[in-house]
Amino acid sequence: KSFPALLQMSGSQPQVGRGAPCLRCRGLCPAFEPHSWRKICKSCKCSQEEHGLSSELDDDRKIGRLLSGSGHASLTARLKGGDGARIYKRNRMIVTNPNISGKDPTFDTITYEWAPPGLTQKLAMQYMELLPPELQPVAGTEGALHRRRRLARQLPLHDQDPAQCRGLAEGEHKLMEEFVKRYKAEALGVGEVALPGQAGGGKEEEKPQDKNIEPGRAPESPNGALESTATAGSYRCASCQQEVPGDCPVVYAALAGYSRQWHPGCFVCCRCAEPLVDLIYFWKSGAAWCGRHYCESLRPRCAGCDELIFSEDYQQVEGLAWHNKHFACLECETLLLGKPFTLAKANLLCTTCSQSRA
Repeated sequence: KSFPALLQMSGSQPQVGRGAPCLRCRGLCPAFEPHSWRKICKSCKCSQEEHGLSSELDDDRKIGRLLSGSGHASLTARLKGGDGARIYKRNRMIVTNPNISGKDPTFDTITYEWAPPGLTQKLAMQYMELLPPELQPVAGTEGALHRRRRLARQLPLHDQDPAQCRGLAEGEHKLMEEFVKRYKAEALGVGEVALPGQAGGGKEEEKPQDKNIEPGRAPESPNGALESTATAGSYRCASCQQEVPGDCPVVYAALAGYSRQWHPGCFVCCRCAEPLVDLIYFWKSGAAWCGRHYCESLRPRCAGCDELIFSEDYQQVEGLAWHNKHFACLECETLLLGKPFTLAKANLLCTTCSQSRA
């Protein structure tokens, strides 16, 4: 059995926080200096992710918070001695293989930082082998780093925790709490991996009528193709429409019903086409969405602070939105309400800063 070589990330794991240099700026920005309300470094204007990802523990706390209070709370555990918060019981998988190339047999140990829960190791390995090598979350490889970047991008903490938001006005915390409570009850799901026809207790039941689909219209898969159902023992991927072998694991989404299944590499967000991190999806209009784009489909997102907007009074320019108090120049922070400005790569600039850039 061959496995991808363990690729060491540049140096050790990236540092996190104020002391971490910016990876994008290649050392020109020596430390992260948080902006007062933007999710960027005040010095180099890059995101905090470019200065290093959050810790694995913080990631597990974030997913634990997301899944708690939902139908997937069983994937979380209560922290001992904590404040009642729950943490994600992330399933890691360690694979040990004998290496008999030399005189004395040795063992190669490979750790997957995440694997679908509830599977035999054989089926879990089959699932991993169906993913592109660059997406397999083997510890110490680009695949593991890619998973954590998707986690930061698809499931921002400020989309679920009002305490992390600085754009909310008085009275809007309650609106956001209700928004989060609603999506946990109606849209949040975690994909299930199984052999074709064996998910959900082996029942190929039809999905309930999606309230977001027009009456009389056939449900659609994320790529817009008509829903695929299994007939005469054959199964097709709901995304690429290719036939699925009966001995290969597929992904099921309970909110879509068990008449649909996806190849592991085809279970992606219908908006950004990124693989859904840890199979966490949001179901809407007959399609699976990542958390970021699901939330944006219901509420505008401020291009300044990256938070959802719960006020009905905000600014819009060329399809982008801003809180009124964040409609400001990226460079000098001058408020631009009623003033001339330019828009450069989704960033606002006053005329003075725009001319100085030119």
